[in-house]
Amino acid sequence: MKKIKYFFNTHTLRFEKVEVPLRVRLLQSFGFIGASIVTGVIIVMVMFQYIDSPKEKLLRQQNQDYKESYSVLQERVKQLELQMNELENRDNDVYRSIFEADPIPDSARVKAMEAKKEVQLIQNLSNEDLLESMVGQLNNLSLRMAYQTKSFTEITDMVKNKEKLLKAIPAIQPIRNNNLNRVASGFGYRVDPLYKDYRLHAGLDFAAPSGTPIYATADGVVQAAGFNTDGYGNKVVINHGYGYQTLYGHMVRVKARVGQRVKRGEVIGYIGSTGKSTGPHCHYEVIKRGTKVDPVYYFYNDLTPAQFDRILKAAATNKQSLD
Repeated sequence: MKKIKYFFNTHTLRFEKVEVPLRVRLLQSFGFIGASIVTGVIIVMVMFQYIDSPKEKLLRQQNQDYKESYSVLQERVKQLELQMNELENRDNDVYRSIFEADPIPDSARVKAMEAKKEVQLIQNLSNEDLLESMVGQLNNLSLRMAYQTKSFTEITDMVKNKEKLLKAIPAIQPIRNNNLNRVASGFGYRVDPLYKDYRLHAGLDFAAPSGTPIYATADGVVQAAGFNTDGYGNKVVINHGYGYQTLYGHMVRVKARVGQRVKRGEVIGYIGSTGKSTGPHCHYEVIKRGTKVDPVYYFYNDLTPAQFDRILKAAATNKQSLD
């Protein structure tokens, strides 16, 4: 039962019924309706925000399945990349090192681009981005595999040509040195016999009587033969291939000729003292890929470990070169 409200009228001194104006009743009705609409809208928004429709549930589940599948594929790609890294490192550090081939630089192998955190990648990227990322990684891996295949093909060719390679590497002393007493000066900074200051002596000096035969230390083709004004006097330069060259200076007479193919142990000239020299000797250099290196490490064919140790000490003891 609806309550009826009264108020005391001081003018009539009676209780009178409270009458609500129509305008107020309309405003109350519209307010109630408006509040109901707002409440309904809020409820619908909450439902759309937090309660999925059947279609949305299906799409959400499919999306989750795709991401889980991507995670599995990503882990597999990581394993393949680790295996690829191992192959590349073994290729550079072992296989190519054995044959003294230049290592393949990382830029040529098309190393992976800047790494991303996989958790963030999976959480933040769309399906299209995930697919594009996976395709990019697989393409990168394919390119690296192509370079690795090419490298292994080169190494296979090196194995086939191993005998030629071994014959092309300097491996004996340029003169007979049975008593190991012919090394007069070693590789490194030595006192120059003319200028009396320390200069780089880029080879070994083998002292011996004038006319002593000089031998090619490896197979190759004579690149230069004859007198030269560069201080070596009569010299012979042999190109052995595979990045190796040898130089023999201060000869009294040159036997080899430019373009001639020579074998290891073949006589190419005779010891003398031509050019910038203070006595009969053979100045011997080994050049590897354009850089002069210490020849003492290229006598492994005719020295025992004990003899090699004696040669090392002799090369280090003499502080003044003969040229």
